[in-house]
Amino acid sequence: MLKDKEAKPMNVENEEQKVAEHITSEQKSNEEVSGSVPHIDEIEALKIENENLKKEVSEYKDRLLRKAAEFENYKKRLEADFLNAVKYANEKLFIEILPIVDDLERSLSSGMEKADFNSFYQGIKMIYTKLMKVLEAHGVKPFESIGKQFDVYYHDALLRIPRDDVPPDTVIEEVERGYMYYDKVLRHAKVIVSSPVESSKEADKAEGSEQKIDQRNEFNFGDDHR
Repeated sequence: MLKDKEAKPMNVENEEQKVAEHITSEQKSNEEVSGSVPHIDEIEALKIENENLKKEVSEYKDRLLRKAAEFENYKKRLEADFLNAVKYANEKLFIEILPIVDDLERSLSSGMEKADFNSFYQGIKMIYTKLMKVLEAHGVKPFESIGKQFDVYYHDALLRIPRDDVPPDTVIEEVERGYMYYDKVLRHAKVIVSSPVESSKEADKAEGSEQKIDQRNEFNFGDDHR
């Protein structure tokens, strides 16, 4: 009986120790589970964020492709507009010139039917005035050359004639008029320019000396044959 009484406290202590160990193990497992939950939530959040970023990248890529296609279409339209602008740049000028062509055709027909030269001349003169006004409206104007100093920027010299009544290198005759297109030379004037008279006298002297030399040579040639 004494042994049974002494054994009971020991069994109680063992049971209590087991219970305590079990409670401790449960607490540890609970702590491990509670500690792993935030880690799992963080991974899920990163996955969600990654999916959202993929969607944004896809949207931006789609926008970029659309903008690139729009820009390509815009560039093609711009090139087409530029080519058309260059191609039809003179459309307005030609529209204004066509009535002058009509006037010329009418004048030519009238000249064939009537032998009135004065009327024909006056008609051509009016057409010429009309054409010059059209050209002037588009920035094309003739410039004066006669009496001006020769300038390679404006003139092409066809001939040089000795003159003592004007300074050297003066335009004395205009073979073909020159034209300006606003501030640019559209066509150079073809002109005849004066040269110093002294140069012609020197040329005459040179010709005279050549003739004298020829005469001497002839004389010497005759003496040799003698």
